[in-house]
Parts: sequence; C-alpha cells; structure tokens
Amino acid sequence: MLDTPVPPARVALFITCLGDTMFPDAGRAVVELLERLGTSVDFPQGQTCCGQMHFNTGYVSEAIPLVRRFVEAFGDSELVVSPSASCVAMVRDYYSRVAEVSGDQGLVDAVAELAPRVLELSELIVDRIGVVDVGAYFPHRVTYHPTCHGLRMLHLGDRPLRLLRAVRGIDLVELPGADECCGFGGTFAIKNSDTSVAMTTDKVRAILDTRAEVCTATDSSCLMNIAGSLSRQRTGVRTMHLAEILASSE
Repeated sequence: MLDTPVPPARVALFITCLGDTMFPDAGRAVVELLERLGTSVDFPQGQTCCGQMHFNTGYVSEAIPLVRRFVEAFGDSELVVSPSASCVAMVRDYYSRVAEVSGDQGLVDAVAELAPRVLELSELIVDRIGVVDVGAYFPHRVTYHPTCHGLRMLHLGDRPLRLLRAVRGIDLVELPGADECCGFGGTFAIKNSDTSVAMTTDKVRAILDTRAEVCTATDSSCLMNIAGSLSRQRTGVRTMHLAEILASSE
C-alpha cells in the first residue's frame, strides 16, 4: 500500500530566465496556486539561468558557473519547483555531467544531493501534495501539448492531463499527434529554422483541428514558439501555461 503523500509546507520557486523576462504570469500563477493548496513559496534571489542553452550548444564549461549558482541558490531548499519541464530536465538529467566536467567533487556531490529534489509543477502537485482537483475553474475549450522534455525525459505521463480533467467548466480535447515536437528545441529553431518551421506548422494545424480556444503546456518556451505561429496566422487561438489554467477560479 502506497504511503499517503505529505504536502510540503514550503517550496522554493525556480522561475527560469525565460519566465522571469518574458512570462512572469506563469510564475505568479504557480505562487497563487501553491499558496491556495497550503504550500508557502520562497524565491531565492540569487537564481539565474540553469545553463541549458549553453549545454545544448556544446558550451559545457561555460555552464559550470551556472550550475554552481543554482546549487548555491537552492542547496538549502527542501524542494524546488519550476514551471518548466525543460529546465527541470536540465537539472535532473544533465547537471551531473556538467559537474563531472568541472572536476570538482564537491560540486558533483552537491548536484547529486540536490537534483532529485527539483520537480516540475505537475509532479509536485500530484506526487507530493497529493491532489488532482486544485479547485480551478476555466470554462474554455482547451488542448494540451506534452512538451518533449516533459514527455521523454521527465516522463510526466498523464499528470498534467489529470489536473486539467479536474478543472471545472473545461472542455478538454485531445491533440492529434500530441507526442510530436513543436519544432522549438531552443537553439534548434535558429540553427535549423526551415525544419523547425515545418514542424511548428504541423503542430499548429493539429491545434486548429481541435477547434480549441487555448493550447496549454508545461513549458513557456514551447508555448512561445507555438504562439508565434498562431499569432502570425491570426487564428485567434491563445496559449496559456498549465499553471495559469490551474490558478484560474471563479
């Protein structure tokens, strides 16, 4: 028999550099949602970029100071939550590699101790807080895009969908080809722009086929890419981070 989850009294929020500079509403929604669920949220001021961009483009050595900064900022936190599956995947799956390159055993040990405590939002709510119905109300037609990092690296499974299905008033519709990449991939969208545009075009076509009003996901970066194409085509479909929908109420 599984133990009943014990909701954490306090978590630290890793907002990510993209969230801080371009999508602060997602971060605010995380705080509002978690406080509504009885969990206090800290915001370590020393946090900055996780180093994913550097690592993905081969600048592993340049990512070392960012890994150190992350450990310094969050090392004392019981749990860390982020509204970004890709950044959480960077910490949990790749920080150990960066730490090894540094040659600093202290950093290797610190990363090994901290990384398992870094969670994506739906993991925290479903697995640690132990709820699915968060008291949200969102009377709109919505489709969900499972981002590559959440799907293939964090293995979020149906956690985001379980949370969305419990939202009152929502009309949740399945996205055709949901497991296909949206074409962003960070610097991939710049280095392989033609391929990226083709992939995004396919994703947007699938979204439009659902007749959804809103496309949601666990990553603002992917939503940014999708939103750009939706906007250029003047589709009228908007994007919202999962946290924003879950924080919505009457």
